[in-house]
Amino acid sequence: MRAMDDLADVGDFYRDFARQEAKGESLTFERWAAGVAEDPEVLALLEGLPVAKRQPNLVFAAARWHGAATSAADPEYAALRSVLVGGWPHVRETILARSTQTNEVGRCATLLPLLAGLEGPLALIEVGASAGLCLHPDRWSYRYVDEEGEQFARLDPADGVSPVVLDCTVRGAAPLPPALPEIVHRGGVDLNPLDLSGGDTAAWLETLVWPEHEDRRARLAAACRVVADAPVDVLRGDLLTGLGEAIARARVAAPGASIVVFHSAVIAYLDEAGRHRWPGVVTGALEQVRADGAGAHWISNEGSAVLPGVSATARCEQVGRHFCLGLDGQALGWAHGHGRQLTWC
Repeated sequence: MRAMDDLADVGDFYRDFARQEAKGESLTFERWAAGVAEDPEVLALLEGLPVAKRQPNLVFAAARWHGAATSAADPEYAALRSVLVGGWPHVRETILARSTQTNEVGRCATLLPLLAGLEGPLALIEVGASAGLCLHPDRWSYRYVDEEGEQFARLDPADGVSPVVLDCTVRGAAPLPPALPEIVHRGGVDLNPLDLSGGDTAAWLETLVWPEHEDRRARLAAACRVVADAPVDVLRGDLLTGLGEAIARARVAAPGASIVVFHSAVIAYLDEAGRHRWPGVVTGALEQVRADGAGAHWISNEGSAVLPGVSATARCEQVGRHFCLGLDGQALGWAHGHGRQLTWC
C-alpha cells in the first residue's frame, strides 16, 4: 500500500495499483485501474479532487454506489467509465463525503499472534478505528493453515464458535496462542467514527469490499451483526493529537490493563510530515504509560514504505506488497492486506 500523497501523479498511481495491488486479487479493479491510467478525460476528473480523495478504492466504491456494474466473468472498464463521466457530480459528492475506512476484520488473524503474546488483560486503542470491527479480536474464530491448506491451529471465543471465522495461511513459526486474549477496554480515535447501529454504514462498508471477494463481504456482514450494539469508546479526532486523550480514557476505564495502541493501513493516509511524526507521537505517549508502571505496546500493520523505520528492521524479505507487521517499532513479519496470509520472520 502506497502513501496517499503519491496520488499527485494519478496516472502512475492507478497504473501501479493495477499491476501491483489489484493483479491476482481483483480482475475488475485491475482492469478498471488500468483503464483509468490511460484515460485523459477520467484522469482530469480525478485530478480535480483533493489528493487524498483520488485513491482507487474510494473512487471505485463511489462509482459502484452509483451503479457501476461489476461482472466477475467479464469486468469491462466501460462500466466504470460510463458512471464516472455520465454521473460525475453525484459520484464526486459521494467521494468527498465518504472515505474508505474499510475496517477489514480479517486483519485480526495477523494481529492476533502479537496481541495474544502481550501481558493481559488488554485495553485496546485503535487509531483509525472506523466502525471498530478490529477492536473485537476475542469475538471471532480463527483457523490457521499451512501452505498446503492443512489446519494446524484453531481458536474460538470462550462462549463458543463465532459466526465469523477468519482463515489465515501461515509461513514460519508464528507464536500462535492457546487462547484468545482478554480484552477489558475497546477504544480509539478516528476522524469520522462510524456507527453500525443505523443508517447505511454497513452497506457502504460492504461496497468498499472488492467485487470478487464474496467471502470478505459475507464475513463483514456477519461481523457487523455481531458487534452492532457492542460498546466502543472511539473519539472523533486526529490521531496525531487525539491519542493522549484516548489513552487517558482507557487508563480510567481499565486501571491495571496493558495499553495497546494499534493500527492497520491507516498511517498511509497521513501526509509525509504526519507519517514522520507518528512514531514519535505513539512512542512518547506509551513511554509515559510505562513510566507510571503500566504495560504499554504499539502494534503497526502498514505498507513497507509507510513506516520505513519499522520495515528496515525486518529479518526476512517482504512478500509481494504485504504489510509490515511490527511490535514496538520492531518488524516481526509480513501480513497480507486482508489478513489471508502471515509470514513470520
